[in-house]
Amino acid sequence: MFRLFAIVLLCAGCAEIAETSDANVSPVLVSDPLEITRVLAADDMEGREAGTAGGEKAREWLLVQMRARPFELVVEDFQHVFEFAPRIDEPTITGVNLIGLIPGTSVGEGPLMVVTAHYDHVGVREGEVFNGADDNASGVAGALAIADHFFANPPEHDVVIALLDAEEKGLRGAYAMMEDQVIEPDRIALNMNLDMLSKNDMRELYAAGSYHTPSLRPLLDDLALNVPVELKQGHDRPELGFDDWTLQSDHGVFHRVGIPFVYFGVEDHPDYHQPTDVYETIPEAFFVDSVRTVVAAAEVFDAELSSIETAKE
Repeated sequence: MFRLFAIVLLCAGCAEIAETSDANVSPVLVSDPLEITRVLAADDMEGREAGTAGGEKAREWLLVQMRARPFELVVEDFQHVFEFAPRIDEPTITGVNLIGLIPGTSVGEGPLMVVTAHYDHVGVREGEVFNGADDNASGVAGALAIADHFFANPPEHDVVIALLDAEEKGLRGAYAMMEDQVIEPDRIALNMNLDMLSKNDMRELYAAGSYHTPSLRPLLDDLALNVPVELKQGHDRPELGFDDWTLQSDHGVFHRVGIPFVYFGVEDHPDYHQPTDVYETIPEAFFVDSVRTVVAAAEVFDAELSSIETAKE
C-alpha cells in the first residue's frame, strides 16, 4: 500500500502445484491464496520493487498464472507496458500491468467492474528484503481468488482483473492504465481494490468508499452480516486526514475521474513496510476468511452493478 507519509472454497489442498527445481516457480495454475502469497513474498522475489529483477521475476510468475486461467485478452499477452520516472531527476523505469477479462453473461457492452491489486512492493533496503506479504501479495491472491470464483460461476457483467505495477511509486500503474484507456472509462461502474488483506489481530477488514458513493452502504451493510470477518466501513472521509484512505492506493486514481470504488484492506500494523512483513507472520485463518469476504463482495457487486452505474451517473 502506498500512503501519503456460492463463496469459493479456499484450502491449502485445492491447488495443483508441480514439483520443480525451484520451489517458488510452478508451471501450472496455483489457486490457493496462501500459496500464491507465499510465492510472491519469498526472499528470491527481492521485495518485488518496480523496475528491478525481483519485480520482473514476480511478474513472470504471475504471467504463468494469468496464462493458465481462461482470461480473455485486453492487451497483448496480458501485459500493459508503461514508462515513468519516479522523480524528474531519476531515470525512466518500465512498469508492466497484468490485465485480463472475464466475460459476463449479459448481452452487449454494459457496465463492468475492475478488480485491482498491486503486485509490487518496496524491494531491498540496506541489504534487507522487504517481502511485502500483506502489502500486497495478499491482495493479489484475493484478486486471483475472485477470478477463479467467476470462472466457476460466470458473472453477469464483464469483470476485469488488473494486477498493477508501481503502486508503491505513486500509483503509477493505475494512472497509466487509465491514461492509456486500456479499459474504456465510461464502462467502468466500480473499482474494487484489494490492498493488504491478511493481518489484523481483531479480525477486522475495512471497506472504504461508501462515503463517496452512498448507494454502496446498504450493500456493504448486508454483506457484513454474512461474511466470516468483521467487515467495517470507514477511512474514507476527508476530515480524517491521514486516516482517510481515499487517495492512498490504486482506487484513488479511479476516484479522481468520478468512478465509484470500494477499497478492502486492514489498518496499518507493526509489519507495514517493514522487513517483518513475511508470509510466516500471516494469521492464516483470518486471511482465508478475508479472501472469502472479498469473493463474496465481488459477487454482490456484480449482481448490483447496474444500480451502481446509475449512482455513478
